[in-house]
Amino acid sequence: MSADHEPAAAAPPPAERSRSTRPPSMVDVARAAQVSQKTVSRVVNREPNVSPEVRTRVLEAIASLGFRPNSAARALVTNRTRTIGMVSIGSSLLGPASIVDGVEKAARGAGYSLTLVRTASGGADDIGAAMDALVAQGVEAIVISEPADSLQRIGHSVPGIPVLAVEHRENEDDDWILVGADTWGGARSATEHLLGLGHRTVWHVAGPDGWGTSENRVDGWRAALLESGCAVPDVVRGDWTASSGYEIGLSLATRDDLTAVFAANDDMAVGLIHAFERSGLSVPDDVSVVGFDDIGTAGFLHTPLTTVRQDFAEIARQGMRRLIAAIEGRHVGSRQASVPVQLIIRESTARANPRRRTLTGL
Repeated sequence: MSADHEPAAAAPPPAERSRSTRPPSMVDVARAAQVSQKTVSRVVNREPNVSPEVRTRVLEAIASLGFRPNSAARALVTNRTRTIGMVSIGSSLLGPASIVDGVEKAARGAGYSLTLVRTASGGADDIGAAMDALVAQGVEAIVISEPADSLQRIGHSVPGIPVLAVEHRENEDDDWILVGADTWGGARSATEHLLGLGHRTVWHVAGPDGWGTSENRVDGWRAALLESGCAVPDVVRGDWTASSGYEIGLSLATRDDLTAVFAANDDMAVGLIHAFERSGLSVPDDVSVVGFDDIGTAGFLHTPLTTVRQDFAEIARQGMRRLIAAIEGRHVGSRQASVPVQLIIRESTARANPRRRTLTGL
């Protein structure tokens, strides 16, 4: 089919629109742009086979008239809602909040709206109920940004609908798109950095049990220690907050063998540093600390924080590019992608203090 090249039609008298107080319609846009209603529909729905000149004319008429397409009516005609559903844990944490922002931006840029459902617990039952609700609303795809370590239990909720799971370790449904940061590799790099400074082992303050991203970091940390023949301390778990890092730090500060700690996120690392300094320990002279995420203030702390930077915007872009291709029936390519991370070395890490390397009690 060739692109639309429509001849100009007689424009309506300027007063014709001003006499009406009703909202502008597709008919009004077609008259103003001197094209057919079908062409306006093609432009509104981002369909091909419309010449650039005609598309520009229609878009200018839409802007001039203030036309807003009726999504409900359009869905009845096209059998498409151009809506993507998203399920995310209700949290202000950097990772989940950044992923939501990135997904919304990518959806809007591709001509889709986003319906967001936040859950309180992140449990499989809550996630499944949220997905069922989105399917009932007619969404064309679903994005999941949740802590659940494994999502097999809820795969039945979305038959035939593309699903993007962000930052998840595994899923038995090969049709799902899985995109996340290489948090395993980042944790390994952080641990190897500390071992390279002469620390004989590294303690780990992990995120909550059941979060895929938390377990990836535990696995990467443990792998680095085992491959180096180092003792593996017990994992200590926080809840991603600075206050949990602070409480854990007060406890760890009583150990004479503590020289290095890797925290699963920067907020907990900040709490650790505060607790160590309140306990009379110097960072990094007595204890080295590495975080994860590279929050905006990480480089501006009293002791600038060594951390692992992950690109949340790129995670969202890569995931949504694959998801939208799946919605539109285009070739998706690989359904799994691991976005690289980067170790950012600042001033919270230093060579091990020989006076604190007794390693008793591990």
